[in-house]
Amino acid sequence: MARYVQKSSYETTHLDNEWIILNTEEYTVTTLNDVGGFCWSLLKEEQTSESLTQAVGREYQATEVSEREIEEFLSHLMECGLVKYAV
Repeated sequence: MARYVQKSSYETTHLDNEWIILNTEEYTVTTLNDVGGFCWSLLKEEQTSESLTQAVGREYQATEVSEREIEEFLSHLMECGLVKYAV
């Protein structure tokens, strides 16, 4: 199973229910909702889509999120250059 981790240390700001990630290497700004920001904070360490799905389930007990949705989220972060496969 693929493991993911943040590509580098980026500037991150958490305002209300929105997370803003500043990629100073590629001059991009990515905004995430609260669930995405929660996942982002966990990606400081290696994570799989399964481990993130379980963590979201524990943190947001009322929110159902599927592993497929987490995989799509991780794919989006890869396209933005924010995460990479952990070796």
